Amino acid sequence: MATSTRSSKRQKTDGSAADSGPTSGTSNGDSYRLIYWPGIPGRGEHIRLAFEATGTAYTDVANTTDEGVNAVLSQISDKNLGDETNPPPLAPPILQHGTVLLSQTPSILSYLGLRLGLVPDPNEDPAGLYHVNALTLTALDGLSNEPHDTHHPIAPGAYYEEQKEEAKKKAADYRAVRLPKFLGYFERVLKGPASQGGQYLYGGKLTYADLVLFHTLDGVSFAFPRRVRRLRETGDYDAVWGLYERVKVLEKVSAYLASERRKGYSMGIYRHYEELDDEE
Repeated sequence: MATSTRSSKRQKTDGSAADSGPTSGTSNGDSYRLIYWPGIPGRGEHIRLAFEATGTAYTDVANTTDEGVNAVLSQISDKNLGDETNPPPLAPPILQHGTVLLSQTPSILSYLGLRLGLVPDPNEDPAGLYHVNALTLTALDGLSNEPHDTHHPIAPGAYYEEQKEEAKKKAADYRAVRLPKFLGYFERVLKGPASQGGQYLYGGKLTYADLVLFHTLDGVSFAFPRRVRRLRETGDYDAVWGLYERVKVLEKVSAYLASERRKGYSMGIYRHYEELDDEE
């Protein structure tokens, strides 16, 4: 990945803590452990991309150790009460860093942002990390949570086949209304002055919000290939897809996408059902 577009204060790519002050229970030598369901990208992919894009060492516990899925199950067990400083997580992704244990994708990314150089320096831009978080939440709302609900609009615990007719209605509205709305929003963000040039969402440099937007765009492209192709062909969202292509070819991101560490889409958030996409 080119480094000339990022300031030295945001170039932490060795996994060391950024200059954000000490954190109780952690040190520069503490390793990062990502605990997420094995075999799928899911919400854990946003955490992986933050590590991969910055060249930060981490352990993808369920995929690369003998702990496997038990690492997830033990954390979300109703017998787990947490400890003196960490409440128990409801669901993965879960990050372990020293004695710190965090859950919820945006919370984990906020924690990692300063440490990995993926948010502005708060000494120079005190509100920047909050803007990055807001952009991230928006992408996750409209390009992750809502796509999931197109195939499970009634009950997440029920089979798709049990809610297929409702899913068709939900997906039709998402394709026609919601997907263009969110693409249009990020197009405005990239054309606005806070983007500082339209290359990235905020501040003219790569942040974790760009990585989240990249993966969510990739996911909706898998789930709705015909609809996405038609939206791209309009030219109305060229800045958005320009960011997607820009992140995709960053050196470390590109290497990760070509590796076995990158898991393929299957039965997770992004699923492709012919009947939920545009007609030919």
